[in-house]
Amino acid sequence: MTYAELEALLDTRDSLEDGTPDFLRLSDEADRQAFRRWFTWLAEAQYFQKPETRPPEIDDCAALIRYAYREAFHAHDSNWASAAGLPLVPAFDSVAKYRYPYTPLGAALFRVRPGPFRASDLADGAFTQFADAQTLWRFNCHFVSREAAAARPGDLLFFRQEAGERRFHSMIYLGESQIRNDGRRYVVYHTGSAGMKRLSMEELARFPQPEWRPLPGNPEFLGVYRWNILCSGVTR
Repeated sequence: MTYAELEALLDTRDSLEDGTPDFLRLSDEADRQAFRRWFTWLAEAQYFQKPETRPPEIDDCAALIRYAYREAFHAHDSNWASAAGLPLVPAFDSVAKYRYPYTPLGAALFRVRPGPFRASDLADGAFTQFADAQTLWRFNCHFVSREAAAARPGDLLFFRQEAGERRFHSMIYLGESQIRNDGRRYVVYHTGSAGMKRLSMEELARFPQPEWRPLPGNPEFLGVYRWNILCSGVTR
């Protein structure tokens, strides 16, 4: 009897040279839709949770995004639902390509430095479990438009305040609510000190402080951004 040894080699190509390896991208449309549904549902669900029942890690806008992103890749079974402390769980399909934390990058899903992906990035700290709003904007997403109407569920709206200390802020575009659907389009975000907010796009466009309005004429609105993993690896 003869035996053959098989060696699995990880394809480390980065077709778009945006720092995101092709093996991390969701190349299947069903997976992309599953990610969008879970990412937006998880973020919105936290808005409806009592503050004392939310995960303690959710303390600012980037933390909400990291939480929803990570949890969107779990296997959403009864054990996960119990650990997540959510009162109900939708019957959405889960992402099939990989299940957190069993990904090619382990639990470290967020790129934290510039440059295209290289094989050495797997072990030299190029990816971590933590990323602030600026890091998410610079290294994990790509620009879509300065027109908010171009946003799709799961996209991010980024703002940069130039007055005083430069600060970045992010909001998750939900589209229509999956929890209380009234036909309106929403964003959800965490303010830090004032907690969770959920506004319709109409409310946001008329926000009392104009620097938070997602309008092309607002210089502090950076635009609509989309996760790099939602790119096919061929084109955006």
